[in-house]
Amino acid sequence: MILDRLLGKKDAMPKPENALRGRAHPGFDIPTTHAVLGTPIQPPFPETMQTAVFGLGCFWGAERIFWELSGVYSTAVGYSGGYTPNPTYEEVCTGQTGHAEVVLVVFDPAKVTYEALVKRFFESHDPTQGMRQGGDIGAQYRSTIYFDYDNDSQRQIAAIARTTYNESLTKAGFPEITTEIGALETFYYAEDYHQQYLHKVPNGYCGIGGTGVTCAMPRPIDVVKETAS
Repeated sequence: MILDRLLGKKDAMPKPENALRGRAHPGFDIPTTHAVLGTPIQPPFPETMQTAVFGLGCFWGAERIFWELSGVYSTAVGYSGGYTPNPTYEEVCTGQTGHAEVVLVVFDPAKVTYEALVKRFFESHDPTQGMRQGGDIGAQYRSTIYFDYDNDSQRQIAAIARTTYNESLTKAGFPEITTEIGALETFYYAEDYHQQYLHKVPNGYCGIGGTGVTCAMPRPIDVVKETAS
């Protein structure tokens, strides 16, 4: 308990005033090109593209499930949802930055919908586990969806999907969903060796695994009704 107070508990969010200080600029070089798709992983992106950010456990396996989708232009792994500016991986692993490991997904909405990405997100992990995912324990592994401030439809779709999937999961015997949904504040890119990790290390660790319960996505009319209410 004394050690927990000194170092902080990895399975709980730190208070902002206790978070690590971080730095004004990244402490490492960020790559520019996706190792699999050959596209940029940093903006500016083509004007026709949209972005989404998801956290579903260790970002190594999480990134691959999105770059494999047709219509996804680019992906990158990084850190969001915390307090420490420009954190390093080692800092995030202490549990004292508040960040989740996340995947930035750049996609063409004419080829793959945001609904399809959310469905892929929910069905690829267990969103009921709180500050962990399987054997990976800590706030950095929590289930998260961060939407663009300028795209309220993403917020609506994510919220409705969470509600409907929660109903399906509880019927299947799972506890309540713990997925955090919020507007994206900042996406901090992770170090080069994390980007497209499972392409660079094909036999590397992948902790991704779903519940086996299907996520029924809302129809467009459901989103319209939610907007009008």
